[in-house]
Order: sequence, then structure tokens, then C-alpha cells
Amino acid sequence: MREDVLVANATATAAWSGSPGTGRSVLVGLLGRGIQLSRTPAMHEIEGAAQGLKYIYRLFDTDVMPSGITIAEILRSAEICGFAGLNITYPYKVEVIGHLDGLSAAASAVGAVNTVIFRDGRRTGHNTDLWGFAESFRRAMSGAARANIVLLGAGGAGAAVAHALLECGAGVLHIFDADGDKAAALAADVCAAGGPGRALALAELDAAAIAAADGLVNATPVGMASRPGTPLPANLIGPGLWIADIVYFPLETELLRHARRIGCRVLAGSGMAILQAARAFEHFTGLTPNERRMEAAFHASASAPERRSQTE
Repeated sequence: MREDVLVANATATAAWSGSPGTGRSVLVGLLGRGIQLSRTPAMHEIEGAAQGLKYIYRLFDTDVMPSGITIAEILRSAEICGFAGLNITYPYKVEVIGHLDGLSAAASAVGAVNTVIFRDGRRTGHNTDLWGFAESFRRAMSGAARANIVLLGAGGAGAAVAHALLECGAGVLHIFDADGDKAAALAADVCAAGGPGRALALAELDAAAIAAADGLVNATPVGMASRPGTPLPANLIGPGLWIADIVYFPLETELLRHARRIGCRVLAGSGMAILQAARAFEHFTGLTPNERRMEAAFHASASAPERRSQTE
């Protein structure tokens, strides 16, 4: 039975006792596809050990699980084995919502979940991507013009970035997605949250739209090691734009490399990745994480081969 396989694997992990520290045990995990090289486990386990926890981070990678296993089975198995919760990444950030009992304000606004907490028999979904991107932007892009911003990608990550940009004082978001309906739906959500005219869906990504913008954010998977390239023609980017990318495998995407070369101000995806993990750690444990320590753990894992990962 598929659930028996999941329970057996998770129980074996829970029984491991090699984690440093003498405090309580915390068992958490990450659900996604193609996540074997995620840096999230290292950030969590190193921070947990530093805080005296027996902290174990388990991967639920559906690419290497028996075919046909469902989100419902994975969530139930994690609960049975005493997990405190799960991080959620591509492609399950929206789908998981149908299996939860409640959502935080951020998750409800974004319509996507990247952290699920199991507590008192309930499953509550949170979105730490929103805060992670907003805080990264506030810290690294102070003074950047933001009257008009082009956002590429209207999926779960794009929705988090859109709402984060609103929090950071964006004027108008111009949203482009290969799926025009998704772009239109996200633009409508942003206008509902921020007021009429705060977002527009772009039917096409052309030179005029880019030329009118102050900055551009890539919230698509294009640029990952497994999906190389740039999410728009590089010749559309001029030195007057600032460029942000949420991809962090590789740390410097082709988009960021080109932008640096022509003199653009840039924001890499590492800041969002570290800060969303720090906020998730707080949800899982109730403890305040040391962000610098988690950042060091993130960069220490940079020597791993960069071939398959999502923005988690």
C-alpha cells in the first residue's frame, strides 16, 4: 500500500538520533518535484542543531516516489509520523490548499501555500515567500524606483512576489505569463487587494512595455540550471532597469549576468530563499532563527552540483 511505504520511510527518518543538541525533536519536510538538491534541508537542520534541537528535515520528492502517490497520502503519512509540518514547493503550492483546514492571511491573499503546519489536529497553510521577497527587496533595493514594474510569471511564486511588491510600494504591476488567463487573474487579485489600476495583464512582452518600466522581476523557472536561458530577449533590457530574479540555482542566472554586464542594479534569488526559510523555521519551531547562520548554511551548500531545483 502506498501509504505504508511513506509511513515506513518517514518512521525510519524519525528514529534517527544523530542530530546534535539535547532539546526536543522536530521533524519537518519538503514536498515537491525534483528537489534532491534543495538547500532548504541544510539551512533548517544546521539552525535547529545550533538551537539545541534534534531537528530532522525530510524530502518528499514525487519524482523519486512510487508513481501515483497523492498529496493527500503524503500529508496524512507526515501527520501520522509526527511531523511538525511541511514546506511545499513546485508544483504543489496551489493544489495543497484543497487539503488544508485553514490559511494564514498571507496565504489567503496570495492563493498559494509554501508552509503547512500540523497542530492540534489541524493543517494550516502559510506563505513565507511573500515576506521573504518583500524583506529581501526592502533590504537590498532601497531607493529603487518602483512606479512601474514588469512581473514575469503569474504562478504561485509570481503571486507571492506581486503581493510583496505591493507591500513595498509598487505603483503599477505589468504582469506577463505565457498563460494569459493566469496573468489576468493575478492582475485582478492585485487590484482587489491594492485598488483599481494597480496591476495590468500584458498580452505580449514587447520593447515598449519594458522601456516604460523601472524594474523587472522574473518569477518564472526560466534561468534554472534545468531550464537555461532568459525569460525575455536580452536585447529588451537596458541599463536603466533594475532586475530581480527569484531563481537561485544557479545563484547568478543568465538574466542577472546580462543585467550586471550592462550596468543594471540586480537582486538575486538567494535573499528570498533564505528569508522564506527563516520564517518557515519560526513557524515549525516557535523559535527565532539566526538569519546569518541560515545564510551561511545556504552558501555553504553552493558547492553541490546545480542541476535540478525549484525556488525553494
